[in-house]
Amino acid sequence: MRARIYQPARTAMQSGTAKAKGWVLEFAPAEAREVDPLMGWTSSGDTQAQVKLRFDTREAAEAYAAEKGIEVEVMEPKARKPVIRPRGYGENFATDRRGAWTH
Repeated sequence: MRARIYQPARTAMQSGTAKAKGWVLEFAPAEAREVDPLMGWTSSGDTQAQVKLRFDTREAAEAYAAEKGIEVEVMEPKARKPVIRPRGYGENFATDRRGAWTH
């Protein structure tokens, strides 16, 4: 049984990194999916593909996989460059602005 451990990406509705700190252990599909000829639905008899286990740390996920004898592939997250501007959005409404508000 194979699985991968990764840190999920932020959703499109998030601007910060608040809920992107956890790690996920997700099993690889053991069999191919098939299309139902009548309805066109995609199905599979592999129930492990539906399981996603969440952990606080990568080490906890790796320890769980080692305890259960699961072969894992760890995918490191890409580092995100912080977007920090002096004063930021609040500068648009500052009373001590030097220039005219153009928008």
